[in-house]
Amino acid sequence: MLVGVPKEIKNHEYRVGLTPTSVRELTRHGHEVVVEANAGEGISADDDQYRKSGAVIVDTAEEVFARSEMIVKVKEPQADERALLREGQILYTYLHLAPDPEQTRDLIDSGATCIAYETVTSPFGGLPLLAPMSKVAGRMSIQAGAYCLEHPHGGLGVLLGGVPGVDPAKVVILGAGVVGTHAAHIAVGMGADVWVLDNNAAALERHWQHFGRSTNSIFSTSDSLEKHVLEADLVIGGVLVPGAEAPKLVTTEMVRDMKQGAVIVDVAIDQGGCCETSRPTTHAEPTYEVDEVVHYCVANMPGGVPKTSTFALNNVTLPFALQLADKGARQALLDDVHLRDGLNIHRGQVTHREVAEDLGYTFVDPTRALEH
Repeated sequence: MLVGVPKEIKNHEYRVGLTPTSVRELTRHGHEVVVEANAGEGISADDDQYRKSGAVIVDTAEEVFARSEMIVKVKEPQADERALLREGQILYTYLHLAPDPEQTRDLIDSGATCIAYETVTSPFGGLPLLAPMSKVAGRMSIQAGAYCLEHPHGGLGVLLGGVPGVDPAKVVILGAGVVGTHAAHIAVGMGADVWVLDNNAAALERHWQHFGRSTNSIFSTSDSLEKHVLEADLVIGGVLVPGAEAPKLVTTEMVRDMKQGAVIVDVAIDQGGCCETSRPTTHAEPTYEVDEVVHYCVANMPGGVPKTSTFALNNVTLPFALQLADKGARQALLDDVHLRDGLNIHRGQVTHREVAEDLGYTFVDPTRALEH
């Protein structure tokens, strides 16, 4: 199979779909790889490294898309990229379709087979292709929040961990999943007063076993959510419903009643955000204020640390890329139910139930869609 890797064009996105090491694995399996010039700049991988791994370097994204049977990316295709997709082509990347009707419509119209990293599942539960970026984003959320809490950046002017004789900041983490766990690691390490809310008793039990008394774990109800958000100096939104739009847990009214200079870092923004006042931002302009509460809602947070993120991502995406290239998309998807869970759109049909329900499309079972 001929596999293509275009340079990412989303604002301040420096990751790349395949590392030179991953390219070498694909070429050892007998596949060809074309990489757009300078695609690996953000991870300090120059074109010569890709050539030594067996890739052919081409000058433009147009050539990558025109030549390739499968496109491997990191972020959802932007409008200019979606216009280059064609019927029968495989797109393998993060998509986050539920809050993005325009992208969904374009992908349906393209006739491509679109596999979303974030909905591929695991025999052991969870979302293995989303998890590495959730870990990165969870850890970054505390760094970003601590920065935003500084007075010159609009925050309360408090140090996350305090100092002897002065209270630390109260950090409220919504969700005890991968994002929440990794956010808690950093927040605890920085000495913050950490509170984690979730409505899944099993998740809270796992959190308790992991962190013990270094954090406070609270069952999430309307009352507990409101109480702790209003007391918070920093709120981390780390909730996820696979494939679906994130639930709006923090209301406009709650934001209005929060402390002036408090900070919200909405990691769930890729799926629409878990705060009613959240809207996507970029690394170029990461924050804005609503009712004097600082909102950090960067939709590609791990893109800020592209070397860490790209290598962590390739560790989990490469095995599936090899399956798709070795067997062809149809057979690979039919053979592996967990990869098939990642199929969001196939030849004009919406094959992921939550995406279909959120955006008003008819859901087509992926196995049935692949039969035609």
